[in-house]
Amino acid sequence: MPDEMNDMNYMEGISAFQNARMRAFWDEMRSLIRGKSAELLSFEDIRTRLRLREEYYQGLQDVPLEKIVGSVGRYREFTSRFLPKKSIGQERWSRVYAQATGMMGLPPIELYKVGDLYFVRDGNHRVSVARQLGAKTIQAHVTALPTTISLRPGMSEEELGMAEAYAAFLSETGLANTRPHHQPIELTEATRYNDLLGHVNLHRSVMEQTLKRPVPIEEAAADWYDNVYRPAITLIRKYGVLDRLPKRTEADLYLWLIDHLREVQEQPGDQTGARSFSDALVDFLAERRIPVPKELLTETDTTVRIPRVQIEEMRRQIEDEKVKSNGQS
Repeated sequence: MPDEMNDMNYMEGISAFQNARMRAFWDEMRSLIRGKSAELLSFEDIRTRLRLREEYYQGLQDVPLEKIVGSVGRYREFTSRFLPKKSIGQERWSRVYAQATGMMGLPPIELYKVGDLYFVRDGNHRVSVARQLGAKTIQAHVTALPTTISLRPGMSEEELGMAEAYAAFLSETGLANTRPHHQPIELTEATRYNDLLGHVNLHRSVMEQTLKRPVPIEEAAADWYDNVYRPAITLIRKYGVLDRLPKRTEADLYLWLIDHLREVQEQPGDQTGARSFSDALVDFLAERRIPVPKELLTETDTTVRIPRVQIEEMRRQIEDEKVKSNGQS
């Protein structure tokens, strides 16, 4: 009787596989029309882009199937919904199906976890079958690779490129280690992370002049984050500026404020010794005809005041970073 049941489950698995193959075909057709890849993400590609090095075992867990978005070595054999793309895998897939619908069920799979997403280390067919059967979760041995970069299912190539640029910035500055719980520094243009790095290097130069000693980039970046970037973000949040700018980020606005302060102090006849982020924020709101809160007009944010000499040095530093970046590309 068990053999008969297993044979029946196997034949049912063949039918389910053919159904899954047809759905995979239509997934690929839709992806061609939309110009969006229907493939799984490559774990090695993501690990390289995000510069992931450390890993640790998290134990046996029930993992949501919808958060499994990639594979270590078979990302080209399934669609992004883990539908099988090649008919040569029919026998193996059908046998896994028979096992899943039999008395014993499937053994746990092995996954890598990056952020909130998962990549199959071992068990691609089991994930495919489980999704075809309508399961919501699957048991897995999970190994995590820590990252502060936010990932989500269905990210485009442009969004992955943005994550890669952010990872490079974190690696250069060491912020992921010195400030592991830092607020996300997310920009909408990948190239602007070079500008942000220029600000950090400028801050480093100012610190070296003040302290009369060499300052490691990690120390400078941490000090920049604590005493320049974070106070500016606190100010932006305090007045809810981004509520009116849904397509922009806090880091976008930070860079705008810096650029605006530089432009104002470069204007002929400007005799202001120093201007603050609150001054720039007032200008930002006024230019867009957004009501300026009365409290902002009297805001004192002395920790982020930018003197003229620092603005001029910032422009030179940023230009140097751009030249260096262009030379490496």
